[in-house]
Amino acid sequence: MKGQLSKEVEAPVPASDLWDVYGSLELVRLIKELLPEILHDVGVDVGDGGVGTVLKITLAPGSPVAFYKEKFIEVDHEKRIKVVDVVEGGYLEAGFSLYRTTFEIIEKGDHSSVISTIDYELDDASADNAALVSIKPLEIVAETLGKYLKEKKIDHANV
Repeated sequence: MKGQLSKEVEAPVPASDLWDVYGSLELVRLIKELLPEILHDVGVDVGDGGVGTVLKITLAPGSPVAFYKEKFIEVDHEKRIKVVDVVEGGYLEAGFSLYRTTFEIIEKGDHSSVISTIDYELDDASADNAALVSIKPLEIVAETLGKYLKEKKIDHANV
């Protein structure tokens, strides 16, 4: 069984500001800081934020998946696209053979948007586990980061 979920969230900051976060390890640091109810802990197993980087993600208690490792398989600074695959634990233990998240930052004048997409595949015996897939946490992250970056920009302008 294959599936895909996608959501576009407007952000009140330029695409370059948003990509500075999404295109680096700053993303997980800010999620952990601003949204501890989503991300409990994150560790860098390998890499510096580029292709090949592997992170160990521990989600907050009560999440449908406790932990997993993800690998950055594409980080395109020109197109502002980042693709990560779950490579260990979590969704793979629940019968998924693919769990891929893609972030695309789109320029929209002074503002931008984040398009978050989850592609997944799982075997027929585990088809009920498709209910574990939710785009909502990524939507919350995009909204929160947009607000945070806008406030940060306002604070710097008032200094």
